Amino acid sequence: MIRILRGGDVYAPEPLGPQDVVLAGGKIAALAPPGLAEFSGIPIEELDVSGKILVPGFIDSHVHILGGGGEGGPATRAPEIFLEDIIPSGVTTLIGCMGTDGTTRHMSSLLAKANGLELEGISTYVFTGSYEIPVKTLTGGVRSDLILIPKVIGAGEIAVSDHRSAQPTFDEFARLAAECRVGGLLGGKAGILHCHLGDGPRRLDYLFRLIRETEIPATQVIPTHINRNPELLAEGIAYVQEGGFMDLTAGSDPDPQDNGHLSIARSIQICLDKKMPLERLTVSSDSNGSMPVFDPQGRLTGLTIATQKSLLANFRFLVENGIVDVAEALAPFTRNPAACYQLEQKGEIKAGKDADLLAFDRDWNLTDVLARGRVMMAGGDLLAKGTFSTK
Repeated sequence: MIRILRGGDVYAPEPLGPQDVVLAGGKIAALAPPGLAEFSGIPIEELDVSGKILVPGFIDSHVHILGGGGEGGPATRAPEIFLEDIIPSGVTTLIGCMGTDGTTRHMSSLLAKANGLELEGISTYVFTGSYEIPVKTLTGGVRSDLILIPKVIGAGEIAVSDHRSAQPTFDEFARLAAECRVGGLLGGKAGILHCHLGDGPRRLDYLFRLIRETEIPATQVIPTHINRNPELLAEGIAYVQEGGFMDLTAGSDPDPQDNGHLSIARSIQICLDKKMPLERLTVSSDSNGSMPVFDPQGRLTGLTIATQKSLLANFRFLVENGIVDVAEALAPFTRNPAACYQLEQKGEIKAGKDADLLAFDRDWNLTDVLARGRVMMAGGDLLAKGTFSTK
């Protein structure tokens, strides 16, 4: 069946104005000025989105789909994510990962969960491993995981500059980056080494050494949680200026207050002040991962759980408060992660791309979600439900 979205104001993410968007076979078949896309003799479904804003579906590149946490013991293990959490957040593509706990959570479970979510309607990928080096993989090696398992697109989240890391040597870190590099080349993938950055004073030292002491390009390693504190963000900006990417974590409060952890809005303002190219910036949610608070002695003093809703809240804050224009606000959630993770079918409203689309009303309330052409949410009502939904 052909489905036509009529008359939406399209940001692809660049502004294209009112367009009819033609969908077929889960892809965007064509864009045309309103009223010009006409077909006869075949089934057509038309959706009137005139007066609404159409944008690409969000790509969340850091999601603990099995749940994260556990730093306060077994009772503090965060729960899994479900489709009903994902769709209202505007996410149509995600990358699943493990965190601190690579012992009671396993790569086989991560892959199975990703496969399940894809069957329920969204697009999913995974990182192989967890915080630790040596990396626990599916096939016995990072390189072979990347070559042999389609959903594996990198390794991570590997912890550095954090008291919870495996305290790898630089040589161990460099060898892992090399495995990602070669595995990605042979597997036709980005082969990203996705690195968790903690509060440690070494910050991005290993990443800078990697690009200065080896032949591995800066684009092979993406540091995340880079807005954890101002000093870390400053090093992240320097890393981008060396040719890399960096990933900001969407906190629950989008308001740009200076309270240690920097909001997305405040971080982007700083990046603009430093003349940093925003096309090398991504934003992820860390959803269903724990957000522990430790005192100076490393004792756990508080624990909350990240939510994917923060992704949508931060995007809306950017556009509603004019921090950047709509196209610039969209890019870190759409085109940029598609580019750095080589997800060539994602991130844009363009003929040939996957039909992952969001519709907002003029107050930037999310009303409709389509994933690979399937209507997952319409008029604010969630239509797609997980297998064991209770909602």
